[in-house]
Amino acid sequence: MYFLTGWPRRLLCPLKSEEEPFHIQPSSQRFYFALLSETQLSIWFSRPSVLIVSYIESAKAAAQFGFYQKAEWKPDDSMIAVATVKGYLLLFDVLGGGDEKCLYEPVYPKGSPRVKVTPGYKEEQCAPALSLEMKKPVDLEAPITSLQTLQEDLLVCTADGYLHVLHWDGLGCNGRKAICLTTIPFSLDLQSARGGPSLDLEGVYIHCMEYCVTLDGFAVVLSDGRLGFITPLSNTIIADQLQGVWAADVNDGTCVAVNNKYRLMAFGCASGSVLVYMIDNTTGSMQLSHKLELTPKHYPDIYNKTGPVKLICWSPDCSVAMVTWECGGLSLWSVFGAQLICTLGEDFAYRSDGTKKDPLKISSMSWGAEGYHLWVLPNKQDKRKQEEQQDVEMNSPPHPSLQAGILQFHFIKSALTVNPCTSNQEQVLLHGEDRLYLTCGDPSQIHSSSDAHTHIHPRDGSPLHQPPSPESSLSQGLSTLLGHKHWHVVQIHSTYLESNWPIRFAAIDTAGQCMAVAGRRGFAHYSLFTRKWKLFGNITQEQNMTVTGGLAWWNDFVVVACYNCTDQQEQLRLYQRSSNLDNAFASVTKLHSNTLLLNVFRDMVILFRADCSICLYSIEKRNDSPNPSVYVELLQEVSMSRYIPHPALVVSVTLTSVRTETGITLKAPQQACMAESIMLNLAGQLIMLQRDRSGPQVREKETPAINKKLLPFCPPVVLAQCVENVWTTCRSNKKKRHLLEALWLSCGEAGMKVWLPLFPRDHRKPHSFLSRRIMLPFHINIYPLAVLFEDALVLGATNETVLYDGMQGPSEPLEALFPYCTVERTSQIYLHHILRQLLVRNLGEQALMLAQSCASLPYFPHVMELMVHVVLEEEATSREPIPDPLLPTVAKFITEFPLFLQTIVHCARKTEYALWNYLFAAVGNPKDLFEECLMAQDLDTAASYLIILQNMEVPAVSRQHATLLFNTALEQGKWDLCRHMIRFLKAIGSGEMDTPPPTPSTQEPSSTGGFEFFRNRSISLSQSADSISTGKFNLQKTFSMPTGASAKGRDVECAENMYIDMMLWRHARHLLEQVRLRDLGCFSAQLGFELIGWLCRERNRVARVEDFVSALKRLHKDFLWPFPVIPLGSLSSPLKNGRCRTVLSTRLLKSQSADSLLNSDMDTAPPSTAPTNHTWMDGLSQGAKDMDTASSGHSNQHSPQTHDAFLSLLTNKVEEYSIGSATDLTETSSVVDGDWMMVDENSSTLSLSQAELEHISMELANKGPHKSQVQLRYLLHVFMEAGCLEWCVVIGLILRDANVIKQMISFLDSPEVPPETVQSIRNGLLAVDTWASTDCLGYKPFLNLIQPQLQQLMESTSEQVQPEAFQPTNQSSKLGGSEGLAGAAVPRAEDSRGVTAPLGLTLPSLEPAGVFSRPPSEDCPPEQTEEQGDEEGAYDCTLS
Repeated sequence: MYFLTGWPRRLLCPLKSEEEPFHIQPSSQRFYFALLSETQLSIWFSRPSVLIVSYIESAKAAAQFGFYQKAEWKPDDSMIAVATVKGYLLLFDVLGGGDEKCLYEPVYPKGSPRVKVTPGYKEEQCAPALSLEMKKPVDLEAPITSLQTLQEDLLVCTADGYLHVLHWDGLGCNGRKAICLTTIPFSLDLQSARGGPSLDLEGVYIHCMEYCVTLDGFAVVLSDGRLGFITPLSNTIIADQLQGVWAADVNDGTCVAVNNKYRLMAFGCASGSVLVYMIDNTTGSMQLSHKLELTPKHYPDIYNKTGPVKLICWSPDCSVAMVTWECGGLSLWSVFGAQLICTLGEDFAYRSDGTKKDPLKISSMSWGAEGYHLWVLPNKQDKRKQEEQQDVEMNSPPHPSLQAGILQFHFIKSALTVNPCTSNQEQVLLHGEDRLYLTCGDPSQIHSSSDAHTHIHPRDGSPLHQPPSPESSLSQGLSTLLGHKHWHVVQIHSTYLESNWPIRFAAIDTAGQCMAVAGRRGFAHYSLFTRKWKLFGNITQEQNMTVTGGLAWWNDFVVVACYNCTDQQEQLRLYQRSSNLDNAFASVTKLHSNTLLLNVFRDMVILFRADCSICLYSIEKRNDSPNPSVYVELLQEVSMSRYIPHPALVVSVTLTSVRTETGITLKAPQQACMAESIMLNLAGQLIMLQRDRSGPQVREKETPAINKKLLPFCPPVVLAQCVENVWTTCRSNKKKRHLLEALWLSCGEAGMKVWLPLFPRDHRKPHSFLSRRIMLPFHINIYPLAVLFEDALVLGATNETVLYDGMQGPSEPLEALFPYCTVERTSQIYLHHILRQLLVRNLGEQALMLAQSCASLPYFPHVMELMVHVVLEEEATSREPIPDPLLPTVAKFITEFPLFLQTIVHCARKTEYALWNYLFAAVGNPKDLFEECLMAQDLDTAASYLIILQNMEVPAVSRQHATLLFNTALEQGKWDLCRHMIRFLKAIGSGEMDTPPPTPSTQEPSSTGGFEFFRNRSISLSQSADSISTGKFNLQKTFSMPTGASAKGRDVECAENMYIDMMLWRHARHLLEQVRLRDLGCFSAQLGFELIGWLCRERNRVARVEDFVSALKRLHKDFLWPFPVIPLGSLSSPLKNGRCRTVLSTRLLKSQSADSLLNSDMDTAPPSTAPTNHTWMDGLSQGAKDMDTASSGHSNQHSPQTHDAFLSLLTNKVEEYSIGSATDLTETSSVVDGDWMMVDENSSTLSLSQAELEHISMELANKGPHKSQVQLRYLLHVFMEAGCLEWCVVIGLILRDANVIKQMISFLDSPEVPPETVQSIRNGLLAVDTWASTDCLGYKPFLNLIQPQLQQLMESTSEQVQPEAFQPTNQSSKLGGSEGLAGAAVPRAEDSRGVTAPLGLTLPSLEPAGVFSRPPSEDCPPEQTEEQGDEEGAYDCTLS
């Protein structure tokens, strides 16, 4: 509502004086402020804030009258009355203030663009020159306690119990009456006034009094602390015509302030709380409405130490009250008690080092014009102390702060306070003295939308606002409204501001792109598209109109209710945004009475007028003339004078489509958008007038038949009390009817209320006992300023503070005393409150319909969690047993949604352990929920349940469930989860000796359902120190734990590691049996599984190939590798030509995705091989050693140099990686005609024949994706290391690499190779040959190529092979042939390929060769697991 901004400003009095001002009194318009010190009366101007005149009393007169005490202005600002200590009333005439004399004028440099447009017209804001003349004093013979002006009269209360009525003009003799307080009868209410108990008022006087216009009476605080209200029974104030009521049970009143708009009286009490009373309309008694008091919850150390309330000030628009206490401090409250600011806590009360500041003690305060400033006079004692400290410290001439000082606090306020028609929009609009703040989201989004539409409207360069169709949602995207905490700040045009300060009204259009502001005269508007203000071109037109009833936007037009000063007439005007701001382009409708409020609903304007009538107008756009004009027509007038005692009491008026009874039975959906009822906020009472559909349709014969004859309205109904703001929308959305047809109310300290429609389900007949609507209250933590209807959000703003206490010392400057204040955007979800309220009222079906309509919202899971959490906290921590607990109902409700399992576990992990039993008693056993997660394949949620189980069950149970989850995660390739599970299982193992931890972690679950719980345990996947030093290579090393001191702990660890390894081996065996080589590679790379060591042991068991043909087919499928096709042209390869190769490789560079290009280094590693790599082939020459020792010996000697290759998975997009047509293996022409024809276009220098091109395209078509090639080569290397020759042959076949086949077949002669393997390979190759002849002719050319080796195998010569032939040096020398341009994957013909090494992976010196980048696919999460990086012996290729 109101928000502090910046630091307060200190105003120094230019006149040196020893006296401090202690009282400030504003004039009626708040343009002038009268300041009193003991013998001085000064008048200050508001803008610029300068001293105009100061009257200093002579010493003789001061001795006669006494010091000044209080002051009061005459309503027309022409006189000031000052009360003195000795009972004198001094009157001063305020002279001057005419147009001709100015005290201060702005001076502009020469050549400035500011020229006076109209001669003789004062454009600038000038401070007028005034003078004060004292008139004859009046002696009232008793100390004066209170002054109150009342039109032509001045009421003065004196300490002898009299109430004096003085006439402002004839103050001498005839205009004076004195009424004794004892003659006024006081009672508890007006009905029992004549005979009921009356107060004994002997010796009592009025201590403080204020007149309330709308109640027509005086709120008084008596000297004994009682509170009362005095009503004059006739028009004049005569002794026997006054009647008083008093408030029972209160006798510590200190001060009073009345709120005219809401008919409230706020009484300050000695206890420190403020009691806000209203007058009961029927009995006339004083009724307590609410209290304003600090709560021990928010202010535990100060709430009962504030001292008595010193002052209460209502803002000029009556929407907030500022309160200060004897002990200092300021607090700001909304009209019905929502606290907005308090300076007794947080940064206001404490320095950054935690020391307490002294609160600012205030002697007097007053709001400035329109509430943009609060003028505050600090207490005298405070200042004296400061000055003495300064004198001691400085011994210098007096410091400026010795002069009289005024503090000015700056506020920005919501546009709703004065222009409530902005409540049907979804933006928050705040306005300060010279700028607007709006929540328009990201400006870049606005630009992009405006760029897209620029061509639509040539004149304005911005899109025309389309009238909202009922279907299209005008709701701005959530990202725009919630994208960040910053405001879009628009500076109001200085030219307009200078002559029309202060800004009174502000409005924004539905799209949030156009704003309009109105000050003292005229108005101006601004567009975010153009970033420009539009002002009246003719300044006379601007100065001739005053906006009285507010501003609103209708499509592209500004709707203004204004008073025309030249014609002296009220008008309704519409100005188009795109044309110049000029009356020539305005549509003007004359009105008969003053307009107080205006609002727009669809194509209707509703006006509330000073004669208490409501008028409805229709607006229609006409495009017949060059400038679009608007036709306005009066539809209906409704007189409300019977129901409204005073027109100023109406806070807001709104047209809505909300109905009670008839609405839901309406068949036609278009009627849902009609203006069905009028909502009127009458002094906080929300009154609804519905259209009367009961009787027959009335037809009047006299009027010409209008096709849209409107129905009359029923008598009003009161919907709610204490209402500050109302929000409705004119949009409709069939999916979210609950939210869009609801009425939202903000009710101060009572929070919010929603009047929700209840719909029968599935078009069934509504129950007769079920009401059509229900009012649900709910509390929110922010002050609501806008409601996003579809998004189920409330937007607001909040004050944030920034401390700046660098300048400490005895004389603290203001900046150190007060923090710097900023205003931040906030938002809050309210859906869980409404669902809960519906469930409490047994309206579960309605709650379900509402929740299902919102299930697509991004924060819906959070809503569900909040609902469980709030109910759980309340019920589980309740002292008394709850007769009808809500948690089981809530749990049952949530099971209707797929989020159920996730919601419960997230809620549990954010709740303390002590409440878990209560929660799971309502929702079900966590073991069952864990199993449900596994069945639903929701492993991340299941992982979160494990933590619950670990805390609630014995270790054996959690291990059993963890094993189950681990196996499932392995099967699904959730590697991240697998790594967490390994850690988890170890933690259970190490913790088995202890009891489970008593309290769970309350951290938020991460996206992986991560196990942050184990962060602080000493679990590491890295190599432990002792296993390196022993030089023993064992398979468990990858998962070894840091060694504990106790031998028992070590045994447990060993057992645990063995247990985990058994599961890993089992999974690897399972993958190999199913020929899932790709998954096996991923599994090994992701979990750091010792693949080669394991394959060595399983070489003759599971690492055999039973069926070569099915294995080959499976590899083709897994690696997206196309089956080879036979080229149409000749088989001679044109690629021996070097030119051609370069073109193709550059073409490939362009065609392949960046991902595969990064990998291409792997394929063409530079040949810097050192011949020190002992491989399995070395083991063949040293026949003495058995396999395992050879393998482990190799790993030990050269462990630091071996590289871990992380096998990366391909995404499922075949097209992205495969160059040729990998899916359709029969079509060959598509490859030539498609992308690859571009080779010819891009290389004009190169001419290739059709046959050569066909051959190239065949080559590419027969080759799989580059990434698959790298992976297959790596697997080939792994199997070769482990000596699994059958698999090497299969991979050699799919790669169609003759060298691999040759090498493998030559190995078969070694005595190390068991005869079964030789037999198996021979049979397998024969089977492949047979299959190729029948099903896949593409393999025949390759099989023919290796025919000699096949023959050699068939003959099975047992000749000994020379071991030197297998040294890696031979291979490395030929690697150079595989280097291509810039490391690209070079397409090569089989016969030109050298003996390809296993691609640099065995080469110890190649650090970069192991860098793989992987597409972030689901199976391989891209997070790098650093634990494996430092392991020796494992394959540690880092992931980029």
